[in-house]
Amino acid sequence: MNIPFNKPYKTGKELEYIQKSIESGKIAGDGIYTKKCHEFFENRYGFKKCLLTTSCTDALELAAILIGIEAGDEVIMPSYTFVSTANAFVLRGASIVFADSRPDHPGIDEDCIEPLITPKTKAIVVVHYAGVSCDMEKIAKLADKYSLFIIEDAAQAIDSYYIGKNNVKTPLGSIGHLAAFSFHETKNIISGEGGMLVINDERFSKRAEIIREKGTNRSAFFRGEVNKYGWVDIGSSFLPSDIIAAFLFAQLENIDKIQERRQHIWNLYKTELRELQDAGLIKLPFVPSYSTNNYHMFYLLFDNIQSRDLVIKKLKEQGILSVFHYLSLHKSFFYLNSAQSINSELTNSDFYTDCLLRLPFYVELNDDQVSKICSVIKAVLYDAKLNKLVVS
Repeated sequence: MNIPFNKPYKTGKELEYIQKSIESGKIAGDGIYTKKCHEFFENRYGFKKCLLTTSCTDALELAAILIGIEAGDEVIMPSYTFVSTANAFVLRGASIVFADSRPDHPGIDEDCIEPLITPKTKAIVVVHYAGVSCDMEKIAKLADKYSLFIIEDAAQAIDSYYIGKNNVKTPLGSIGHLAAFSFHETKNIISGEGGMLVINDERFSKRAEIIREKGTNRSAFFRGEVNKYGWVDIGSSFLPSDIIAAFLFAQLENIDKIQERRQHIWNLYKTELRELQDAGLIKLPFVPSYSTNNYHMFYLLFDNIQSRDLVIKKLKEQGILSVFHYLSLHKSFFYLNSAQSINSELTNSDFYTDCLLRLPFYVELNDDQVSKICSVIKAVLYDAKLNKLVVS
């Protein structure tokens, strides 16, 4: 592809820090760069406690264990999300209750949540799609009313904020009881694979360390809090190598530079493609007033799957890779064949499954490439409209 969908960005110090990690003599979990990353997030965003994990999936699985998910529990989440959001809770025995997306944004429709709550409901998992916040005040009120846990799937939401009363900005990932972030190579800040659990409820802090360390109190031992360590709880090996953390820390040092460039690309797409929205051929991303934009992705919404697939095909012919996104989980093979399957119509989720298209988006994408992408899309849609191939 002349223009790939994604290209991992290297700041310049990744290899230097990896070398320093190796020279430290400790490249397993919780080395010098792991600690630096924890401190960065806790200082910059005010997260109470951070623990790097091997993936966002692992962070979600840790969250499910910490809140005590077990067979018979119900967990509410959007259907339009990655499978890890659901898998983490299914693995602990939970039944998943899927909510629809908003009509103006792929995130969960907050007004659909309360009718889904039953005496079996234990948690609400919100997904900040494209780094855009859910309405966390609405969700927090529901959680308080029914004594539910809030888990933030903030995989795409680094450096984004919820804007509350009096325009107070609160970092995403700091609002729920627990939150999970991703540093997959497609995210704003990357380490190839990697994730992080954020613990905002202090009652989970000590146990989170233990579960992350294979069910042992090893972390407390290395801090000198106990004179030996052993098996004290369930757990698994959720720690990433310090080499991964070294790569991640080089990225974190350049987060403002990275975000500045991503903002420029996002705004350029919006400027170039606004005329297509004005012509009724597409819809551009919507960012509600209660959220900032962290410029994680740029997507288009079409009226139908035929128009979307036509644009994908024509871009590919020009060496440009664009991709659709999630398939509604409530229509997945696994869910439909599980005992918990509920026949529900989630119209908005299915719309995003069929009609959302993600455009190439990465730091090294230059202005000329963005203009080329937009020119191809314009030519395809105007020509299709002229030949009545696009139903608008």
